[in-house]
Amino acid sequence: MGDNRNFIIAILLSVFVFMGWQYFFIAPRQEAELARREAAQQTQQTTQPDALAGANAPAAGTAAGTSPVPGAPVQGSGPLALEDALAQSPRVKIASGQLDGSIALKGARFDDLKLYRYRETVDPGSDEIALLSPSQTAKPYFAEFGWSPAPGSNVKLPDANTLWTLASGTELTPTTPVTLTWDNGEGLVFKRSISLDEHFLFTILDSVENRSEATVTLYPYGLVSRTGHPDHPAFFILHEGFIGEFATHGETTITYAKAVEEETVTLADTDGWLGITDKYWASALIPEKGRNFTARLNSGDKAQAKFQADFQYAPVTIAPQNSTTLTNRLFAGAKISSVIDNYRDQGIFRFNLLIDWGWFWFLTQPLFKALDFIAHQVGNFGISILIVTVLLKLAFFPLANRSYAAMAKMKKLQPEMERLRERHKDDKMKQQQEMLELYRKEQINPLAGCLPILVQIPVFFALYKVLFVTIEMRHAPFFGWIQDLSAPDPTTIFNLFGLIPWDPSSVPLLGHFLMIGIWPLIMGFTMYVQMKMNPAPTDPIQQKIFAWMPIIFTFMLASFPAGLVIYWAWNNTLSVLQQGVIMRRQGVPIELFNNIGLDRFLKKTPQDKPKP
Repeated sequence: MGDNRNFIIAILLSVFVFMGWQYFFIAPRQEAELARREAAQQTQQTTQPDALAGANAPAAGTAAGTSPVPGAPVQGSGPLALEDALAQSPRVKIASGQLDGSIALKGARFDDLKLYRYRETVDPGSDEIALLSPSQTAKPYFAEFGWSPAPGSNVKLPDANTLWTLASGTELTPTTPVTLTWDNGEGLVFKRSISLDEHFLFTILDSVENRSEATVTLYPYGLVSRTGHPDHPAFFILHEGFIGEFATHGETTITYAKAVEEETVTLADTDGWLGITDKYWASALIPEKGRNFTARLNSGDKAQAKFQADFQYAPVTIAPQNSTTLTNRLFAGAKISSVIDNYRDQGIFRFNLLIDWGWFWFLTQPLFKALDFIAHQVGNFGISILIVTVLLKLAFFPLANRSYAAMAKMKKLQPEMERLRERHKDDKMKQQQEMLELYRKEQINPLAGCLPILVQIPVFFALYKVLFVTIEMRHAPFFGWIQDLSAPDPTTIFNLFGLIPWDPSSVPLLGHFLMIGIWPLIMGFTMYVQMKMNPAPTDPIQQKIFAWMPIIFTFMLASFPAGLVIYWAWNNTLSVLQQGVIMRRQGVPIELFNNIGLDRFLKKTPQDKPKP
């Protein structure tokens, strides 16, 4: 049957290819990558951590144009607990509605930052997300700004061990900036004013006053340094690692895996930003617009998986009794779409691309904005998914209406098509010619039945991307047991949805496939009903495919985000209703009850009962 064949082709070429790619190609790579990361972490734990990583501004004689590189050994024994590491330096507290943490006065380093509104799990009592961490801990992650000397110079500059003085302010908040100062005792006075907006953007205003009698040349720099990877394996649908957007050179992205294999990437520009991004969080350096700088993305220590994104300005010359100032910015926080877009609107070059919208950004961004807008109106992202699905159905109704109408006409022609097949069963060429002539005579496009599925495919991928990468969907609840739409349904039929105290996912090799929750089962049932709306195909191979497809899809989509499975189930339900209405209007019998064997049961009367 033509429409059934088209349906199979559309489904298999879209989702099967996608799922096959994920399970048979990406999964082995993820496992290998995870094993490599675990090995790197073990190496890191047995090696002295980098207490002064990144902050060791080059000593006198360092070549111009180079930024500090992580690698200075720590003094003392292994990594410290966070509390002990924080106690190594006096600190300035950071407090806002989004962030809490502190800035180390020793080195003036941003190395203690937590995201106040985000937790490790859906439990509101779980730990806050820790973004930045001191260099003495097991996984250092920090940002700093400083100056490098000119070649051959022995000028004394602040470094990782420099203790700055808190000149004004008591804590850093969106309404109270702080000012740090340091005097090198040789005529140079460094002053740093730090302010924070209501979200995640720090502005660092640096000034250097030359009170000496000699001209001084300095190379200002900024860096963000990280040791280790995210705990989860890499995903092909998401970029994590180095990222940069530059006015001249465009976008530059390097995954963590590639960063440890490739040489340092260096480029020069006058506008842009660079940093390190994870799935939901990022840290990015934004140099002063219009000032020449050289950006660098570098994995300095492959054994310990150290990554550094840094930039260095062109040399700044300060004459005696003169001063210079420059402004840098640091983003460190959650990749909230509205916040990121606002920073772009404030002039940060293409900052909206900090969120990985993917190749189909022209679908994912509008879809997310619609979901986000409706969610703010109804208070639930799950309800928003249901509403947006209805709106998409309405938008594509004319196309779907024509498609289902064509399918209904095809069903009307089934008897004639069967006669043609029987008449020319030994001449396939003649059979196809007669079929095409019948389609032409009745003005039917045999491919029209594919259109509803083909329209659904890009929406499916776009919604998958939105659920996977947007922090707004993270830990977004629906109802009942679905407390995170971006995570798979946590229930499974194999322990009777939690009634049996056993975790099927613990089964070696097969555990991943045993997590078949309630919503995947609902999705599989709606898919089964949708297929049964059509007459059963006469081809035995097609019959087997149709019989197994709902079961296969139930297992395959069970590991997908619950929001995506809910969308698929709801979309199937709407498709069944829509197809039923159109078939009735076309005068075509709905084959649902016949195909599932309920017709005889529904028609049964007391007289039909067999005699004893």
